[in-house]
Amino acid sequence: MGVSRNENARELGELLVRLADVLLIGSTAIATSLLLSDDVRELVVRGALVAFSIVFSLILFPLFGVYRSWRGRSKPRMASYLGFAWAAAQLCALAAMFAFRLTMSVSRMWWLCWVIGAAVALMVFRLTVHAVLGKLRQAGHDLREVAVVGAGRHCARLVRKIAELPDSGFRAVAIFNTQPLEQSIHDDLPDYRDLATFAERVRKTDVREVWVALPMSEESTLLRILEEFKGDLVNVRFIPDVRSLAMFGGQMTDLLGAPAINLMASPISSFDLLRKAIFDRLFAAIALVALVPLLVVIAVAVKLSSEGPVLFTQRRKGVDGKVFRIFKFRTMRAQVAQAGVVRQAARKDPRVTRVGSFLRRTSLDELPQFLNVLRGEMSVVGPRPHALEHDDQYQKSVAGYIHRYRVKPGITGWAQINGFRGETDQIEKMQCRVEHDLYYMKNWSFGLDMRIVIATVTKGMVHRNAY
Repeated sequence: MGVSRNENARELGELLVRLADVLLIGSTAIATSLLLSDDVRELVVRGALVAFSIVFSLILFPLFGVYRSWRGRSKPRMASYLGFAWAAAQLCALAAMFAFRLTMSVSRMWWLCWVIGAAVALMVFRLTVHAVLGKLRQAGHDLREVAVVGAGRHCARLVRKIAELPDSGFRAVAIFNTQPLEQSIHDDLPDYRDLATFAERVRKTDVREVWVALPMSEESTLLRILEEFKGDLVNVRFIPDVRSLAMFGGQMTDLLGAPAINLMASPISSFDLLRKAIFDRLFAAIALVALVPLLVVIAVAVKLSSEGPVLFTQRRKGVDGKVFRIFKFRTMRAQVAQAGVVRQAARKDPRVTRVGSFLRRTSLDELPQFLNVLRGEMSVVGPRPHALEHDDQYQKSVAGYIHRYRVKPGITGWAQINGFRGETDQIEKMQCRVEHDLYYMKNWSFGLDMRIVIATVTKGMVHRNAY
């Protein structure tokens, strides 16, 4: 009975959210028309575009996971999923309008303002709903009870996290301690040592969530749990302890229809890589257009400073170790390079020109790398790439160095805004830089990228280690 009531409530909630989406899309279109109303003849065509957008939104939003439960999940990721779903709906709506030869009849300014306004309204609505639900859950309402199975620090960490995040909508109510001789995991929760007694508690109190927090080696205990609850409508979720094994957090993925845990693989999902690539290209295109006057001035200064080309190119390794040619403004006098030998610029290096010294101190020599970003070889934010000869050297002596190749190299990065840049004349310097790069990869988020970009711009690109 309780399950049916919960299911009905969930379906009603989803229906109300869909209705709210329709109302928000329609109302923002009306508001935009009232603000920018300059041609009454466009109203019918605008109405057709809005109708197409609503239809495709109702079709595509579920496919993007917009309407699934986000209880305990990342809200920024939810907002990004919604943004991409809305963009996809607009592409489909515009394609439909083009098929009916109606696109030329719609004001581009009206369309742009409406699309942005609707996107903001949809996101604000969801974030507001989740904020209200979070307050209700903190007050003890709308909580989903969880019974936890496990032992040791991993299980204790999970129970503590549930208690620390009440707005996620979960509350631990019982623990089955798989190690009878071990002390109680949490003093305020019933700590069962017998599986049958634990299962009876779960059934009597109508608990619908059983989370199994065990090491991957505890297969026999997991099978006992599954056997015990195979006849119950209980969600059994396995949260394995892979912290000591996984390089980047042990995210789940799907391979040939089977779940897999990434122990050593790219820490960023395909969907997030797509978001990152779209942002990179848009940012690079805008930056190059905005910086054209500065780029021209720098190019002329470099050309006049000494003989040689304006741009310096060098082979570097990118994602998955693929080699590409990086672009920089030339900062040194033209010279014949020795095969297999690359000297890093040192303080007061006689090879650096006066113009080049200024460009290196201000990092303006890096600006042509936006071309690499447009070509898909680099990202705006990521680990800085090094010369191939240095890669070969550090890969053998610096722990974790090779894992920098799991993402695209960047123009700026977490290591750079924390002061780890310039000459790496000691292994310890490179080790610190790599540790910061790995931290960035383990903790990547779109928000972290924005934080790094903002820090790079606001703090300036000048640094004492840049010479």
